[in-house]
Order: sequence, then structure tokens, then C-alpha cells
Amino acid sequence: MDMQIYFPGGKRVYADYDGFTVETDQPARGGGDGSAPAPFDLFLASIGTCAGIYALGFMQQRNIDPQDSRLTMRSSYDPAVGLINKIELELKLPVGFPEKYRDAIVSAMNLCTVKKHLAQPPAFETTTVA
Repeated sequence: MDMQIYFPGGKRVYADYDGFTVETDQPARGGGDGSAPAPFDLFLASIGTCAGIYALGFMQQRNIDPQDSRLTMRSSYDPAVGLINKIELELKLPVGFPEKYRDAIVSAMNLCTVKKHLAQPPAFETTTVA
């Protein structure tokens, strides 16, 4: 899987992949224009949307209308190390959600591939070419 990353100006960094362009920028306080989410914001969004697709799939497989459901993600920041130390995912279940599926939908959300990669991170290799 190749992704082309490039620099269109200012503090913007874009990624082209599979026919899509993912745009990022830094907020004004970071020297950017705030024209797009910062890369770290997309990282966090990938965690929430990944858990969300598993929750949605769970409901769709059981013909449960997801209309009233919503996933809220909260993160806690540890200033001592400058990193997030806890992420909470809270799923508001739709009206009429069967009680018997509560634990199962949590298990489904925990199958998120992004979360699995955080648990077993890939090796990184950074090089340059002229």
C-alpha cells in the first residue's frame, strides 16, 4: 500500500491514496491556517470512526436501526509525558436496543483494526532518497 504525501503550501500536508486526498493543516496557534484537521486529529478520528464502523456493522447485521445511536470519544492527556494516556469510547444505544447485545456490541467495537495496531504497533523505518 503506497500513499503519496506532499506539501501544497503553508503548514498543509496532504496524502493521496486510492483516489482520495486527505488534507491536513495546523491550527493558527501552530502556524497554519486551520483549513483542515491536524494530522493528530485525524489519528484520533480514525480510532472513533473505526469503532463506529464495527458498532454500525453489528447493528446492521441484526436489523437494529442505528438512527438514534452515537459514539462519543473522550481522551485524557498526561502533561508529564505530553501524550494521551486514556481513550474512552461511549456508545449511546438506539431506542429499543436489545439488552442481550450490550456486551456483544462492546466486544465488536473492540475489534477495531486501528485499536489492534496500537496494541501491536508496526515497526517504522524512515529513509531519504535524492
